[in-house]
Amino acid sequence: MTLPLCLCPPSANGLSVEPVKTFFSYHKALMQLLHGAYFGGLSQRKKLEALLALCGDLLKTDSVSIWSMSLCGASLNREFYYQPQSGHHYISYTLLRAQHPLYFNALEEAEILFTHDAIQDPRTQSLKCSYLGAASGMASILDAPIYDGNRLYGILSLESTEPRFWSLPDIACATAFADTISLINTHQAWLNSRKELDYITHHDDFTGLQNRHALQHRMQQLIQEPAPNTFALLWFDIDRLNAINNALGGQVGDAIVSEVAARLRGLLLPGKDMVARVGGDEFALLYSWPDDDAELAATVASIMDMLHQPIDIGQQKLTVTTSVGVALYPRDADDINSLLRCSESAMYHAKACGRRQAQFYNQAVSVSAKARFLLESQLIDALANQGLSVFYQPIMSADLQTLVSCEALVRWCHPSAGFLSPAEFLPLAYEAGLIAELDSWVLERVCQDIKQARAQGLCMPPVAVNLSADTVMDPLLADKVFNLLEHYQIQGGQLELEMIEDAIKEDSSTLPDTLTELVRMGIKLSIDDFGTGYSSLLRLKNLPFTKLKIDRSFIQDLPHNPDDCAITLSVLGMARGLGLAVVAEGVENIDQEQWLQQQGCHYLQGFKYHRPMPVSDFFALLTADMIS
Repeated sequence: MTLPLCLCPPSANGLSVEPVKTFFSYHKALMQLLHGAYFGGLSQRKKLEALLALCGDLLKTDSVSIWSMSLCGASLNREFYYQPQSGHHYISYTLLRAQHPLYFNALEEAEILFTHDAIQDPRTQSLKCSYLGAASGMASILDAPIYDGNRLYGILSLESTEPRFWSLPDIACATAFADTISLINTHQAWLNSRKELDYITHHDDFTGLQNRHALQHRMQQLIQEPAPNTFALLWFDIDRLNAINNALGGQVGDAIVSEVAARLRGLLLPGKDMVARVGGDEFALLYSWPDDDAELAATVASIMDMLHQPIDIGQQKLTVTTSVGVALYPRDADDINSLLRCSESAMYHAKACGRRQAQFYNQAVSVSAKARFLLESQLIDALANQGLSVFYQPIMSADLQTLVSCEALVRWCHPSAGFLSPAEFLPLAYEAGLIAELDSWVLERVCQDIKQARAQGLCMPPVAVNLSADTVMDPLLADKVFNLLEHYQIQGGQLELEMIEDAIKEDSSTLPDTLTELVRMGIKLSIDDFGTGYSSLLRLKNLPFTKLKIDRSFIQDLPHNPDDCAITLSVLGMARGLGLAVVAEGVENIDQEQWLQQQGCHYLQGFKYHRPMPVSDFFALLTADMIS
């Protein structure tokens, strides 16, 4: 909304003389205040009061106030309020984003907000029934941003009861006063930090928080007090920060760390003693707790709720979660190092329980939780250093005469635990945000093996590769697969991509296009573990799948379990109606085999025919088939 400025006729050199003179007079008055003999010795509050009074008197507004934005951007809170007619007031007032979304968006998107008709302006119209009415009919508003570094701290707000077209000198003056307040706040924060601890030895350069050394020093002070109080050590770890860095870039990860630090630093909590950054994505908070577990749990929950509010990064909003471990002095440990280990172990346990939660220290689970995250670290190393392998399990035609395809299955030979079942590390890959990277690794290894088979004169059958929901929903999946086919000179028909039902249940606008592009490359698509998810017939009908795989849980008790027989017959009938082929997984005996053959199942896979085997054994099997 562009509003006209009150400009006087231009002078000979093209500039309007009166507005320039007006602005110079405003600037002179501000400089006289700032450089006056007494101003530098005032407290921060007195400095801000003097600035508000001068601003209101110069611009002849009905009120001028300073508002601070809450840490998560959900509210504006009035801190200082001045009226030229009656002086300073300390009546607090709060505006909520939920009630005034357009106003809050305008403050965050524009450098400055001004309107001569706040009642009709769409950005400020919602204030009519609450704030504008309570402020005795304010008609015109001029809001200039106040910053804390590059973070929006709040606004300097000028208000008039009469419609007022804010002039260019008005806007420039308000901006100058807001910038001055920003500098005063920043300087005061620096002075406060300097007084607390020596900057070099106790300061984290990136976040401005104190560091691990300062945390340990403060804990030692608390423990050595003549009558030491009980206190809690809260250990925060940002969930999935590595995955965010990989997906969105390190700058986004840095912004998240900075914002979490700012929220913890600005937390207004009785009993809060110190906040420190103790690792790349880890923070600690010392809290003097009232020896009441229920009250402490409620306090921790409120802190997490504040941290989990969406974070604005550029043009997007990200919801980032944390896992929290809580250890108590002296209940859990009576020395610094032990208390640190206890809180960190509790945090590991929170992550193992699904993240986005808090856990109090529990000795019985701390060891296993830490071991689980050691395993996560080892999995990351295995992905980076070719520590995984791909095994192949043949899929047979129902007449058992032909090896028609095979399934690629990832295996991990752990350096100390030996071969781990996929059930032991695939859930870990999901929780750690590594599953998409694991999918990419398997796809590329399969392409390498297909190329190697061709070099040995072997005809590799189509290879089925299972993809996670994270990979399937990636809008760049088709491009990534195409690049692999091009790099290894492989035909699309040599790949079959499998996905579980839950991977396609989301209403994604990009999924149909992605699947269509894959099919255009000649790739076949199938639904894995059919019957265990929640896909609808309508979605199956409208997506280009050609095959269903019946989950082994429905096969293992065939033909003796009537429920499993009914479910399998239903799937086979539905597949015939949709024109889809069917693969039965987990076939282990002749009774299962004969029943499935009689019911018209197309393909069989299981230990009755072949167990998963390393690529060298699979190549040997292909060679034997060629000879026979």
